[in-house]
Amino acid sequence: MGNSLKAIAAFVPSNKCQKYLLEDLEEMPVDKMVDLSGRQMRRLPVHICSFRELVKLYLSDNNLNHLPPELEQLQNLQILALDFNNFKALPLVVCTLKQLCILYLGNNKLCSLPLELRLLQNLKTLWIESNCLQYLPEVVCELSLLKTLHAGSNALRTLPPQLQCLQELRTIWLSGNLLSEFPPVLLDMPFLEVIDVDRNSIRFFPSLAHLPGLKLVIYDHNPCRNAPKVAKGVRRVGRWSEETPEPRKRSGAVIEIPLDQKPLLPPAAKTEPE
Repeated sequence: MGNSLKAIAAFVPSNKCQKYLLEDLEEMPVDKMVDLSGRQMRRLPVHICSFRELVKLYLSDNNLNHLPPELEQLQNLQILALDFNNFKALPLVVCTLKQLCILYLGNNKLCSLPLELRLLQNLKTLWIESNCLQYLPEVVCELSLLKTLHAGSNALRTLPPQLQCLQELRTIWLSGNLLSEFPPVLLDMPFLEVIDVDRNSIRFFPSLAHLPGLKLVIYDHNPCRNAPKVAKGVRRVGRWSEETPEPRKRSGAVIEIPLDQKPLLPPAAKTEPE
């Protein structure tokens, strides 16, 4: 009953209803964090935007599809979680929050990202997994401090060559897309430490042995007939990795060895800025 009342209150702009929705949150918390996840909200209470020293704002798992322009007042915000909502487009007001380090946009209905995203030059972690992206927006390649990119479970078929401009990028998660070949641009990114291309349609893997920073490559659940070659000490998760040999050729035929099922290594839980 309580959740139903909150869902109704989210539609009513009166101060009384908003106060009920915020559970008497009248002053900014001492830890400078507000978590309104899972409140069935369809609109963000504008009162939150008066907490100008706010550093972390979690709005995950609601029914939001827009944000008030007053959000621009939160110029100290470093973490913003908008995942598991109903956004079809990223509200441009988000791109005014120039201190953002971590932005969660996963599990929405995004088909693109605005060019204004380039204004977030302090962004280090971007989550855009489980959206409707058929291509990786090139504006992502302008986020010069980006270290971690979560872009799994979309409909990506390739990656833009401009991605190699992200020289701070260390981890890229591309699981569950439509890649039919290993993205060539990743071969020109020697600073990458983790590459995840699990659950795609890649049939052949080029050698990754020349990538000096690589520590882990996840390539399981692809229709591949070879394992990517890697330098000594690099962990592989997929067919014919450390535990099993690659198939042997006999009379021109490839004999595949049955695989043990390995658990997918999920992206780390929501992290704090470094």
